[in-house]
Amino acid sequence: MNKVLGIVAEYNPFHNGHKYHLEQSKKISGCDYTVAVIGGNFTQRGDVSLVDKWKKAEMALLSGIDLVLELPVVYTTSSAENFADGAIKLLDSLKIVDTVSFGTETDSLDLLDTIADVLAKEPKEFVSLLQKELKNGESFPKARENALLQYLKGSSQYSSILKTPNNILAIEYLKALKKRKSRINPIIIKREKTDENSIKIKKGFASSSEIRELISEKGNVRNLIPKTTFDLLKGTIRDGELVLGLDTYEQAILYNLRKMSLEEISALPDVSEGLENKIKKSANEYSSIEAVIEDVKTKRYTETRIKRILLHSLLDITQKDIEMSKKALPYARVLAFNAQGKKMISAMSKKNPKLNIIVSVKNFVDKSSNKNLLNMLTKDVFATNIYTLGYQSNGPSNLDFTKKVIKL
Repeated sequence: MNKVLGIVAEYNPFHNGHKYHLEQSKKISGCDYTVAVIGGNFTQRGDVSLVDKWKKAEMALLSGIDLVLELPVVYTTSSAENFADGAIKLLDSLKIVDTVSFGTETDSLDLLDTIADVLAKEPKEFVSLLQKELKNGESFPKARENALLQYLKGSSQYSSILKTPNNILAIEYLKALKKRKSRINPIIIKREKTDENSIKIKKGFASSSEIRELISEKGNVRNLIPKTTFDLLKGTIRDGELVLGLDTYEQAILYNLRKMSLEEISALPDVSEGLENKIKKSANEYSSIEAVIEDVKTKRYTETRIKRILLHSLLDITQKDIEMSKKALPYARVLAFNAQGKKMISAMSKKNPKLNIIVSVKNFVDKSSNKNLLNMLTKDVFATNIYTLGYQSNGPSNLDFTKKVIKL
């Protein structure tokens, strides 16, 4: 088949910046087909998706993506490293993807690749520098940044690259490609229009976080998103199915943490060095997750890390699940496709007959004997069931079994 472009995204929601990235990626890569691996109902930075995964998939499909696959929640809510590794594993296993594209704050793929090479090979000098920084009490991201700058002789160009989340994710994608010895060719598209945390919204472009903030304040986002996204958002708001933030599940999170034993909290991902004691004490003392986060976070334990811990407590995801995900090859869960996407599904099954392609969750549950993948899928189903409790209207259960794949 013709050349295939792969994209990893959260599309929370799909906006003009995403459309720009897609169009530029197609133009530069010369690809005619596009597959997007998207995060589901919860996000990598320990938060919740504004709309459910099916609406995100439909937004993407209506804006030019041909096939949308869901990244399992055990990857979606992980660290940047496991998030990127899971996505690249999935794209690589399709055996049809020629190019992967990601948005960055730099236009230098070479600089990103140099850093990724260090992280992939882990030379002894770098590992020693990293351990030293961790012993000094730095958080892992900061310790790694400091160690990299020392190893790479502190160049200012590397310093600026390591300051932004999209660059860090790009480095993780490149590292994952190297570790898998993947034949997929990476390209980057510089985010010319807006910065992820910019305060000023430029005409027609804003980051996902800015758009979500505007929506929560009932502001006008019409010129910041495609019409198809706008129409789907209107319908979501009308139906009472918009979820504005993790604090929607505040009572459930606090209930869980107060109920859990110290041993159960210590089994959550990212909990180490006795952090479970502080989390338990704060959950018993405070009545808001904002206060818990503020109380628990330190120089070593960042706000994002604490939010992911709270999210994992809500979704019943343990460190054991994360370790399993690192060893497993994820399934290809189909959320949406068009005519070209249908051809891609056919090509995937021919190129990799061992690939687990899920179109019907029930069929997969009934027929599969793979315990790791069934456990992974169970987490996806549970995450959706928790997510719908955030609706203002009905909170239906088992949508993964009843919702049909979106087809255009």
